[in-house]
Amino acid sequence: MPVIVVAAIISCSEKGAQTQTDLKFFSNQVLYGKTVKKLNDVVLENNFPPMIASRNYVYASIAAFECIAAGDENYITLAGQIKHMPAMPKPEKGKDIDFDLAALFAFTKVGNAVTFPEGSMMGYYDQLKKMADSVGISSIVLENTMAFSDSIVAAILAWSKKDNYAQTRSAERYTVLYNVPGRWTPTPPAYTTAIEPHWKEIRTMVMDSASQFRPVEPPVFDLANKKSAYYKALMEVKSVGDSLTDEQKHTADFWDDNPVKTNVIGHVMIVTKKFSPPGHWMNIIGIGAKAAKADFRTTVAAYAQTAIALFDAFISCWEEKYRSNYVRPETIINTIDEKWRPYIQTPPFPSYTSGHATNSAAAAEVMTFWFGDNLSFTDTSLLEFGIKNREIKSFRAAAQEAAMSRLYGGIHYRFDNDNGLAAGRKLGEYVVSRLKLKK
Repeated sequence: MPVIVVAAIISCSEKGAQTQTDLKFFSNQVLYGKTVKKLNDVVLENNFPPMIASRNYVYASIAAFECIAAGDENYITLAGQIKHMPAMPKPEKGKDIDFDLAALFAFTKVGNAVTFPEGSMMGYYDQLKKMADSVGISSIVLENTMAFSDSIVAAILAWSKKDNYAQTRSAERYTVLYNVPGRWTPTPPAYTTAIEPHWKEIRTMVMDSASQFRPVEPPVFDLANKKSAYYKALMEVKSVGDSLTDEQKHTADFWDDNPVKTNVIGHVMIVTKKFSPPGHWMNIIGIGAKAAKADFRTTVAAYAQTAIALFDAFISCWEEKYRSNYVRPETIINTIDEKWRPYIQTPPFPSYTSGHATNSAAAAEVMTFWFGDNLSFTDTSLLEFGIKNREIKSFRAAAQEAAMSRLYGGIHYRFDNDNGLAAGRKLGEYVVSRLKLKK
């Protein structure tokens, strides 16, 4: 924030002593949303796939929340509620600490540590320090705040290293089987191999196991019988894709959230980037918090719990994806019409269930808990990518729309979306019931 704006909203005594207004400066939910957006931009620029992005967000968000919980008795630490999460450091008695600023520092440093390139968030960290100086926060309070924040950061990062992420980096690669009817195989234009087939092995936050919210079985693959549930679902994808309205196209574009779209022009391959599904929902939290006029600490808590739901939703969904290994509609439609292409690009992993439907439903349940079921707002998340805004009636309506967008986009069957929504909703409800962040 420019110093001229800061000067207009703060006041300092002639001796430079810290004032009550100064102490409140960082208690700004819009500033927290901008901080999350900084990480979102790093995730986007460095091509993190959605499930890894959810990991980036969750540890940073929990670190910020633990700073709040340490300084406000109205909030409850997640340590112990998340069974494997250790006790967090306590602030030293008698030391003046700005816990809201500590939350901003912690989010930034953890976000920096779990992404790359090294130091990608530290320029913003330095901006926060300069901002603290510009509003007159004393050097002693700033030093205390940074030291406490660093203690939380160290504890969160030590905990994060035990979630099996590092081990899955060297796990066995996915074996593509081309001669098994109904089994997933890579899709055009890049024919990329399966992404993160071992994500189910990542340690969950709240779920007892990756399979706890396993969806119902998908329809049996049956292309020969035109009356089969599978054939009807397949033909719906083709029929819808062949007759899209402008509104359906906008819905598909708006919720596409493909972090890395491959564009092949002759022999040239060009990549375009957008937010991934969890990145889109992290944006929505900030928009929702602002629409609800939520205070800073409520906003931090809502981000943390939603990030936890997104994280577990990807583990749950990826367990099913690589259990059923279900073929994408595009692959089978191309056996009927080899020139057919979906409206949006098919991502490189099995079809069942829809990841976007699952994580959207889980996120919507948590956000509904924090901000209510009747909060309408304008989602401006995709404007920076040249995609016009959408009016959202509620978080649950947004989840329904995100799921339906996958049918319009031609990359999922309806049962992928419906069953993903159902599983994600149950998971979101479970996260709300299991974690109590505020008294």
